Amino acid sequence: MNALVELARKAVEEWVRYGRRPEVPEEIPGEFLKPSAAFVCLKKHGSLRGCIGTTSPRQRSVAAEIIVNAVSACSKDPRFPAVAPEELDSIEYSVDILSPPEPIDGLHDLDPAEYGVIVKKGNFCGLLLPDLEGVDTVEKQLAIAKRKAGIDPVDTDVEIQRFTVKRYT
Repeated sequence: MNALVELARKAVEEWVRYGRRPEVPEEIPGEFLKPSAAFVCLKKHGSLRGCIGTTSPRQRSVAAEIIVNAVSACSKDPRFPAVAPEELDSIEYSVDILSPPEPIDGLHDLDPAEYGVIVKKGNFCGLLLPDLEGVDTVEKQLAIAKRKAGIDPVDTDVEIQRFTVKRYT
């Protein structure tokens, strides 16, 4: 198992079982000690069970970001109840490390298989990760991201940024 995925798993298990977050382990490779935005997604039997992340780094390292986001994914995702101890053996983990977002010149700069999107309008902001099952067009990707932000999906007066991810499962 990848070290970052193992870190997410350990964070979830320690939180669910003992109510505490683990410390960043010393054996994490140096590149993961730098700050970076990250998402942690949990699935159970192939269905989403929780997913929380950041669009910009909030912790001192990506490893710390993963720990915080893993705990939030299992306990604070408003779409799901908190993960229970009896579910732990059924949880599958993925960790996405995000590149810095960049503005686009037009929709031709987007590809839902390659790029995630961030849409903004005023104080509203929505994000959708790339390469998601069932999201195969730019229009569908943007509509979902807008809905997540509370923006009308047909509204074209929005700021759009794209990013890539390194996905670990």
